[in-house]
Amino acid sequence: MALHTRDGGFVMPNAWDGLSALMLADAGFEAIATSSAALAAMLGRPDGRHEVTRSEHLEHAGLLARLTGLPVNGDFEDGYGDTPEDVAATVEAAVEFGLAGIGVEDTSGDPDQPIRDFDEAVHRVRGAVDAAKGRIAVTGRTDNFIQGRPDLDDTIRRLTAFAEVGADVVFAPFPPDLDALEAIVTAVAPTPVNVLVSPSDKVLTVAELQKAGVKRISLGPFLYANAMAALEQATKALVAGDLAAATTGLGFDRIGELIARGKN
Repeated sequence: MALHTRDGGFVMPNAWDGLSALMLADAGFEAIATSSAALAAMLGRPDGRHEVTRSEHLEHAGLLARLTGLPVNGDFEDGYGDTPEDVAATVEAAVEFGLAGIGVEDTSGDPDQPIRDFDEAVHRVRGAVDAAKGRIAVTGRTDNFIQGRPDLDDTIRRLTAFAEVGADVVFAPFPPDLDALEAIVTAVAPTPVNVLVSPSDKVLTVAELQKAGVKRISLGPFLYANAMAALEQATKALVAGDLAAATTGLGFDRIGELIARGKN
């Protein structure tokens, strides 16, 4: 938690495989996270629909932690279970796999009712906190804004409740603008706030987010999407017969260097 409470906070990029985790570690980042969306896409499955199992995500997150030696935060969707007891079991497993943090959303995996009722959401975060016993940082997250519920008051109510039951960090992806983000930061203070890239209306700089009081900035699936955009461009070059453009990329010497560092 020291990274969350120091002046300025920190940037926590999300890796999706061993090499991406090693590249982020080599670049000097002090902590990394998984991305449920990137992991699901890597497996050819939709995100947020309970199609990636808890054990798959744990093995994935554990690999990133072992390779890098960095604190790893698990983006564990709804905690992989309907009940607070299920969520607690996921937290216990995350501790056993050596993770430093875990996120628990108020999502349900049901497209017809994607956000859980307030009381249920709070009970599930409390279950995570009780299981954590200070051994792992718990992030309480509401997905109101990305699930078609642009209700700032309810978002603040949920995040405040998560903080009150002991969540170490709170998180609501893509508030509509900077004013909404600052309202969240003020309402839950002194609990640290995570932001996914920026508010939805404008991509800000790290310095601007820190000035607004944000303590942790995550990237979610966006680095993965950036890499896939490069792959798509290479694919188009290949279709056009341009082998040179299609095969320009990171050298195998560099890849080998990174992997060797991970083994050491």
